[in-house]
Amino acid sequence: MAKFELTLPKMGESVAEATITNWLKNVGDRIEADEAVLEIATDKVDSEVPSEVSGVLTEILFQVDDVVQVGQTIAYIETEGGAATEAPKATEAAPAAAEAVAKTVEVAQETAATAQVDFSESDKFFSPLVKNIAKEEGVSLAELEAINGTGKDGRVTKNDILDYIKNRGSQPAAQSAQAAAPVAKAAPAAQPAQAAKAAPVSVNGQDEIVEMDRMRKLISGYMVQSVQTSAHVQSFIEVDVTNIVKWRDKVKGAFEKREGEKLTFTPIFMEAVAKALKDFPLMNISVDGEYIIKKKNINLGMAAALPNGNLIVPVIKNADQLNLVGMAKAVNDLGNRAKAGKLKPDDTQGGTYTVTNVGTFGSVFGTPIINQPQVGILALGAIRKVPAVIETPDGDFIGIRQKMFLSHSYDHRVVDGALGGSFVKRVAEYLEAFDPNRDI
Repeated sequence: MAKFELTLPKMGESVAEATITNWLKNVGDRIEADEAVLEIATDKVDSEVPSEVSGVLTEILFQVDDVVQVGQTIAYIETEGGAATEAPKATEAAPAAAEAVAKTVEVAQETAATAQVDFSESDKFFSPLVKNIAKEEGVSLAELEAINGTGKDGRVTKNDILDYIKNRGSQPAAQSAQAAAPVAKAAPAAQPAQAAKAAPVSVNGQDEIVEMDRMRKLISGYMVQSVQTSAHVQSFIEVDVTNIVKWRDKVKGAFEKREGEKLTFTPIFMEAVAKALKDFPLMNISVDGEYIIKKKNINLGMAAALPNGNLIVPVIKNADQLNLVGMAKAVNDLGNRAKAGKLKPDDTQGGTYTVTNVGTFGSVFGTPIINQPQVGILALGAIRKVPAVIETPDGDFIGIRQKMFLSHSYDHRVVDGALGGSFVKRVAEYLEAFDPNRDI
């Protein structure tokens, strides 16, 4: 017999942890190689963790809702036979591993017991590590509850509280705690409102109360956090895309026959956005406190609606290096896998700018919320036939043209109107200058 350590696999460059959402197997269950043992969730993507070996699940080290680091052991599987070299190692390591786990649990319990005195009055869940950091840094309960958590169900993670402490300023911790004291004392007066929020009551008894699913809670937290973080400003511009519509109608059949892919408008718009970002690199940035981070790569996020009504933003990496065929394949691949729930965690990471197609649902324009920590997002409106003034050497006349609105939301902390307006104007210029005789 040999004991195999089931660890949380690496799921992408920027994914360091995941939350366990469901155990598919119980202790004592037989597991086949490549069979899923549990389900996990990162910030945006759900996935399964398969077993690398066949055997019996003997021990589970983490429960549902626990946050696990990549590479951490989450369970033990007892195998029959197996590689002779692995068995002794696993057997020898078992007592040390068990002792380490016991010591970790003991430390966590002591930490929780110590921190519970200060934070037990809160209705929110805070991990022992977060509470311990808060205690050591003099972060009051009122301050801790005000932090926008990025973890599961809006929980405050270690990075959240460390970022808060880093950006809190030079004010001493003791003064911060004292300043927050009146807020903490006033909390009992606000308890009735909190109770009403926690247990909403139907007005007429016929209304249905439905709890948000995990992804909707995450989206809700992200949207509120973005509005509270960025000073949103919008610029709008109308674009004549008649040449693009005619060209696509002419070549889409041949394109699908040759490439096996449908040609939508999205890759054409993405191509124009990537070009404009190269022209205006200060739109391809992110903000970290008082610092601006200029991104070397142009990674375009593509907001996609899911069948359950939720939203996800897969990312086209190095979009400026793709030709139109490559862009079409990338758009279709990510869109199809998003709808099928087969995106990998790394597929949603690393975006530097986002595009959302509100025209899919008939909207003429919109005011999208920035996908943090980016500084801009572009909404594509519906393409409509409208009467327009057409200028010619022989005079002006009225004609029917295909037009749409581009709605650009940007972060006024670092992007002023001149830059935000010039960028969306450049996107419009690329679209209106589209060559109707272009080869595919």
